[in-house]
Amino acid sequence: MSKLKCAVIGTGYLGKFHAEKYASLEDCELVAVVDINEQAAKDVAEKYGIQALTNYESLLGSVDAVSVVVPTQVHHIVSRDFLNAGTHVLVEKPITVTVEEAEELIAIAKEKNVILQVGHLERFNPAITGLDKEEKPLFIEAHRLSPFNPRANDVSVVLDLMIHDIDIILAMIDSDISRIDASGTAVLTNGTDIANARLTFANGCVANVTASRISMKMERKMRMFRPSSYIAVDFQNKVLTKHKTGDKEMFPGIPEIISEESVFEDGDALLEEIKHFVNCIQTGNNPLVSGEAGKRALQAAIEITKLLKHG
Repeated sequence: MSKLKCAVIGTGYLGKFHAEKYASLEDCELVAVVDINEQAAKDVAEKYGIQALTNYESLLGSVDAVSVVVPTQVHHIVSRDFLNAGTHVLVEKPITVTVEEAEELIAIAKEKNVILQVGHLERFNPAITGLDKEEKPLFIEAHRLSPFNPRANDVSVVLDLMIHDIDIILAMIDSDISRIDASGTAVLTNGTDIANARLTFANGCVANVTASRISMKMERKMRMFRPSSYIAVDFQNKVLTKHKTGDKEMFPGIPEIISEESVFEDGDALLEEIKHFVNCIQTGNNPLVSGEAGKRALQAAIEITKLLKHG
């Protein structure tokens, strides 16, 4: 099987890592990186001995797959152009700015029979991939807190951070959202910097999700309460803890509680995400985070954002 000709569009903080992962894969040939900042593109290109471009249009029709790692506002136009050219696309989250833009990308990918994958990186965190799906959660609590970082100011904290947990929750809960309540405020930027949303699903599950980009510490945790178990996921430290009832009794008539902790030290979520993207191209399998999944997460995030704007 010949190598996939790949390129990375956008060589900012995350784009540099995308280029590194493609360059490490035997199935891929990283042929170019693109950035409107010529020096930024050259800095990455020189490391791998590849082309540095400032205009992605010169690559249309000449590469098999691309990662689109540009500002959210141009996710749609860049991804659309590559999909129309028959190129497989891995676009960073959120998939687009609007649901209508996401639907257009999904339709083009289907028409052109190419892979459209959305970069919800936490789906490939080993702490969540190691979670069993035996029971559906009754209640979920998620906290994603981060110190302020000026590089992510093009979107609100909902689309920057909270959307990670929204995507994971929607993937676990096979039910429609019946109600959303939300509150939040701007502190350092013109957009929302801290937010809380309560998602109520038609099947009765409730998810309480908090995101902040003005915290003094980094925290990425999710807790799931299930009929006979309690699960804690620490995304940052890659730790999965499970407490469940056992066959013995702790007190007369009260079952014992068995605790298990798994620590995943060697996980590389971005590498696994890109390897999955490449595998889907080679096999024709549907990606774990499809365009539809990206759209659903975006739709919920937009509804939360609307509620925040209206107080």
